[in-house]
Amino acid sequence: MGSSKLIGIVMLVVGVILLYFGYQSTQSVGNQLTEAVSGRFTDETMWYLIGGAAITVAGAFLTFLKK
Repeated sequence: MGSSKLIGIVMLVVGVILLYFGYQSTQSVGNQLTEAVSGRFTDETMWYLIGGAAITVAGAFLTFLKK
């Protein structure tokens, strides 16, 4: 197994974990209240979701597409 594939798998796992934490944060009472008042989630929640999505996509690319 190449090093880029191993790094891709690690990135994929970390990205999915970040997405999970971001989703859990969107379901919290405080975040629901903030979203109801302002129409958007807190900055911390958005960083979890955006970072998790980006790292998941990069990890999937390294794992499955790069040769």
